[in-house]
Amino acid sequence: MTGGNRGIGRAIAEAFLAGGDRVAVTTRSGGAPTGALDVRCDITDPGQVEAAFATIEEAHGPVEVLVANAGVTADTLMLRMSDDDWSTVLDTNLTGSFRLAKRASKGMLRMRRGRIVFISSVVGLLGSAGQVNYAASKAGLVGMARSIARELGSRSITANVVAPGFIETDMTAVLTDEQKDAIKAQVPLGRYGSPEEIAQTVLWLTGPGAAYVTGAVIPVDGGLGMGH
Repeated sequence: MTGGNRGIGRAIAEAFLAGGDRVAVTTRSGGAPTGALDVRCDITDPGQVEAAFATIEEAHGPVEVLVANAGVTADTLMLRMSDDDWSTVLDTNLTGSFRLAKRASKGMLRMRRGRIVFISSVVGLLGSAGQVNYAASKAGLVGMARSIARELGSRSITANVVAPGFIETDMTAVLTDEQKDAIKAQVPLGRYGSPEEIAQTVLWLTGPGAAYVTGAVIPVDGGLGMGH
């Protein structure tokens, strides 16, 4: 899985490790959970992606489950958004995820099985002022997953999307108390989610109970985005 050194990604990696799975985590700066294969990789660099898969396959064999979680933000209103703000976020969140899925699917096709999970966001469904780039990248994952589901389904490979809402992570810790209260007021369950709640959803999607689930968008957002 990608981006597993903190927040949601780390919780997902730790959940797989707790289940006894062999886990490889890619990060740009290190810090994978204990027990995981720690691989440096900038997913915007095709050469680094290929090298990372070669390292992982040598250590663990073919990748059976890909969780594409790595993501960045560069928030600002559209009229102030530079081309760099746009391309940096799209290159990482959308193109990087495409690159990972394409490379992982090669081994999955040979095995005739596999699970691909993209970590999107409720923002990709609802939109968010100041996040035109981020929302576009996260919405794009839905179309990509559903196309992959149609292309690879005959080989028992599933592709699904998890769309978290507001989760207690470093990214939300910077919000003021007033901002947090305003967000909670929009969430029917009246609270933030935990990274572990996202991890449990990913575990289900990649486990035997979800073998007939593909092309789905699973919201884990306390009801914030219902109906989208």
